[in-house]
Amino acid sequence: MTKSKREETLEAFNRLLDIMDRLRLECPWDKEQTWESLRTLTIEECYELSDAIVAESADGIREELGDLILHIVFYAKIGDEKEAFTLAQVLDKINDKLVFRHPHIFGDVEVNDAREVAENWEKLKLLEGKKKRVLGGIPSGLPAIIKAYRIQDKARGIGFDWDKREQVWEKVFEEIEELKNEMLHNPDSEEAEKEFGDVFFSLINAARLYGINPESALEKTNIKFIKRFSCLEDKTLRQGKDLRGMSLKEMNYHWEQAKKEDD
Repeated sequence: MTKSKREETLEAFNRLLDIMDRLRLECPWDKEQTWESLRTLTIEECYELSDAIVAESADGIREELGDLILHIVFYAKIGDEKEAFTLAQVLDKINDKLVFRHPHIFGDVEVNDAREVAENWEKLKLLEGKKKRVLGGIPSGLPAIIKAYRIQDKARGIGFDWDKREQVWEKVFEEIEELKNEMLHNPDSEEAEKEFGDVFFSLINAARLYGINPESALEKTNIKFIKRFSCLEDKTLRQGKDLRGMSLKEMNYHWEQAKKEDD
């Protein structure tokens, strides 16, 4: 009899649990691990998953998801050993949370689109008895771009947003003008740094309103720059030249050639 995907998944997950049990009993390294010792490794795994997503690598995403699932099972195993919580309790918690935050699926609430779902999600989080503020729960250690995006998204969730997304451009241009004026008159002041921050924040806001993830957009530009610069460097090396000894005009010529090849 052919197994269903659900049965295959449960069988594979049970195998992972069995493997984790043995590792905690028999492997010297695994036995020594704690929540704290796993923390930095987990952060690294999240970034590796992020890289695989940006690269649109299905194989990479599959592998990195496996690593993250391992970490989740690992944390839960330690929690069980401490008699703090079990994996079942972890799963029950997220199951209850999903049901509570999707009343349009599991209740009688009606929504018209994904935007209303997101707005209800933020409102329901405030009703869960945690007494959290609207901007509560945002990790302090998040990269600044991601943090700015989440701040704006949470504020939108309770209706603090532009009526029309086109309105954001007036704010963007206003912030750029303020930055320009500050850089012309007081480029070394603390105010100049603040104005740069305001420009970034307004651009991230614009990205959000137009459905663009600013972190992903910037990372793709980073990758594109690295690719083109590497091409420039390879060409100069093949010609027996050194970038450090080239003029800006020469480098710009090779840069434009790299851009054409990339396009």
